[in-house]
Amino acid sequence: MSTAPSAKPSRDQLETFANQFPGRDYLIEIVCPEFTSVCPKTGQPDFGTLTFRYIPDKTCVELKSLKLYLQAFRTEGIFYENVTNRILDDLVAVLQPRRMTLVAHFTPRGGISSRLVVSHPSGEHLAAHA
Repeated sequence: MSTAPSAKPSRDQLETFANQFPGRDYLIEIVCPEFTSVCPKTGQPDFGTLTFRYIPDKTCVELKSLKLYLQAFRTEGIFYENVTNRILDDLVAVLQPRRMTLVAHFTPRGGISSRLVVSHPSGEHLAAHA
């Protein structure tokens, strides 16, 4: 049985469920330590950890669908900056959260690592809490 993604990444893959506490602001943090995509210039795999922080409004993301959506990037040739912004845009479109921050930390290649932080609304980053 193959575990390779069968489709290109699409926001249509993301499923939601009703937030049972829409009157309360609370922070959801999801950490995905095995994100993989492909460098479009070299064809080499890129590995990173994605950390999602969001304050839901009416819906929350269903985790299995998020996993399958992220796995679809394994063969996608896309730069760090593009994939990070695309994932945030897709999640915001589907969830319409009150606020959301995505931190993408890519492992070193050639001695250089990259960390990108994107947020909705733009520039309003949700900090990590202990």
